[in-house]
Amino acid sequence: MVPGADKSLQRIFQEIGVPEQTPFQPDPFQLEAIEAIKTADCLVTAPTGAGKTWIAEQVAKKVMETNGKTWYATPLKALTNSIHAQFSKLFGKENVGILTGDIKENADAAIVIGTTEILRNQLYDSMYTGKNLDCDLIILDEAHFLGDEERGVVWEEIMIYLPVRIPLLLLSATIGNPDQIAGWLSSIRGKACRVVENHYRPVPLHPIFFHPSGTLFPLLKTPDNPNDKSELHHTVESFVNDKQHPVMAPAGKLPQFSEILKVMDHFDLLPAIFFLKSRAECDQAVRLCNGDLLDKTPEKKQALIERLDELTKDNPHLQNHPQRKYLEQTGTAGHHSGHLPAWKVVVETLMAAGLLNAMFATSTVAAGVNFPARSVVVLNSDRFNGSDFMSLTPSEFQQMAGRAGRRGMDNIGFGLMLPGKFMNLKYVARLVNAPPLDVDSQIKIDFSMVLNLLLSHTPDQIQTLLDKSFASYLIGAGQKGSKLARKRFGNDMEHLWLDFQDHMAFLNQENFVTQKGELTEDGLWASKLRIDSPLLVAESIRQKLLPLNDPALLAAIIGTFVNEKEFTDDPLHQTALPKLLKEKFLGLRYGLKPFAIKLLKKGFPAPNLYIQPAALLYGWAHDRAWEDLMVGSVFAEGDFARLILRTAENLRQIAKLDDTFPQIAQTAKQAIELILKEPVVTLYN
Repeated sequence: MVPGADKSLQRIFQEIGVPEQTPFQPDPFQLEAIEAIKTADCLVTAPTGAGKTWIAEQVAKKVMETNGKTWYATPLKALTNSIHAQFSKLFGKENVGILTGDIKENADAAIVIGTTEILRNQLYDSMYTGKNLDCDLIILDEAHFLGDEERGVVWEEIMIYLPVRIPLLLLSATIGNPDQIAGWLSSIRGKACRVVENHYRPVPLHPIFFHPSGTLFPLLKTPDNPNDKSELHHTVESFVNDKQHPVMAPAGKLPQFSEILKVMDHFDLLPAIFFLKSRAECDQAVRLCNGDLLDKTPEKKQALIERLDELTKDNPHLQNHPQRKYLEQTGTAGHHSGHLPAWKVVVETLMAAGLLNAMFATSTVAAGVNFPARSVVVLNSDRFNGSDFMSLTPSEFQQMAGRAGRRGMDNIGFGLMLPGKFMNLKYVARLVNAPPLDVDSQIKIDFSMVLNLLLSHTPDQIQTLLDKSFASYLIGAGQKGSKLARKRFGNDMEHLWLDFQDHMAFLNQENFVTQKGELTEDGLWASKLRIDSPLLVAESIRQKLLPLNDPALLAAIIGTFVNEKEFTDDPLHQTALPKLLKEKFLGLRYGLKPFAIKLLKKGFPAPNLYIQPAALLYGWAHDRAWEDLMVGSVFAEGDFARLILRTAENLRQIAKLDDTFPQIAQTAKQAIELILKEPVVTLYN
């Protein structure tokens, strides 16, 4: 590749640089939001980097000055950790607590940062005990998660259950229908919800096409025209239409990223975040870089090595991480969920400090984590959603593009589009200026919800609560989105109510709930199991299928309920399996089979239980070396770490049963201590 650029880009490249440092002046939308939350709920929509977190800081500060308490909820543990660090620096560690499934520190602080699930569970407890939630402001960051297919129900529950006296501040960059959401909130909370919108991007984004020759072109025909219809630049259009056009890399291969980085460095477009399709591609990309760029800047290289030494000095797992040598040699790193949480934090820290030239990441890194770069590079116009490859939505593209351009560090940012088999340039051109998608209701019923609502409500009262759903509002208002809501939930939300009744009927059949909808003794303690498979775990406890006095064995068995990975082989015949584990696992699977069949016959999920994750957890609880467990394992390090953390959270729920089942509750507490250790838990996560 030979660095080159279309002449129309020369003027744009001249704008590259660091903006002049001036005293901070809040934008009008920031002041408007701060004023709005004084008398109403407030939904703020503004591009990534526009300063939504500053609003949260100022509002939380005002609440703290009046001795009030703020709950700041986020959808991601990584984002929770980031906000916690930011707020601790601003307000003092003694004034800021953190609550996630993994960490509980300073829970009574003036400002608590936590995940939405923890906040939802606190609302369950508040409704049950009748005690007021000790809070004077709720901040829901990344509020577009209301429309998340898997977790949106948690956000919707929070908004429905939240006492009206507590103001609600919602922050998001990608909500296409903020007025609808505000209208819904106003209707169920009986108070105004103000929408504050800002469409100005503080660091302008310039979309660029990276030709395989190394020449850069504007992606769009009229990049500076706000009324542009997102037509491709004529050179890019010709490239797309030419069936014999040059390729960036042979089919099935990644491009030589060392060459791409040289071109970008020539035009001062680094550092960059490359968004790739898979974890394997991220790790492979690092090996396709070389040390030429880093060798040109010996001071930066030395600073990188010193900071890396500092971050890993107390952790041998990080000191010997397989990517470390590439990071030191090339100034690049991979970042994805297959890596250890602590290693990801190391990479994030180095990237945020400007010590890396590039980070190769999957699209999940775009959602809410704060380490932008001067440029983002997109190689595919689709993404893998866990089961299928789907075209990027406008919101997903904007999350990626939102990482381009560091406020206070860049005058402008760049989005580079690389051609390839899975890149539809015409489609991406439409995404550049496309409005975000509307958020739809994701309300749904599960057994944990039913048990916890029946703690404090009659079935009739619960039906009234469900009628407060966002879907119910859309149907009743007959607005855009109502057709989809009717299809999913019925003309009068009858599908949702029937689903609730089906869940309650099964709970009645299994003696967790009475005919009148009141919790039995079993229902009362089972409601404390706020986990993915509460009934299977509850039935295991009722039938005494779980080990009572063996913490390592309990951790292993609970891991089978947590595991999400499918296995095709069944190694129960292997002599290498510990006899005690094998016997307990077989007893569990045999004992639960009739109950699982009942669930399946009624249309409820009953996940398969596999011994492979149990065997790994059993070895880990018995202090087998991490490296030995990972050799030949089907689990990536990050996946196994996540299995351990989620198992620990399930054990915490069992530990709450100390009044009813003191023996297994105590064993659960001991099991947590056995599995939460380095490298899964470090000072970085």
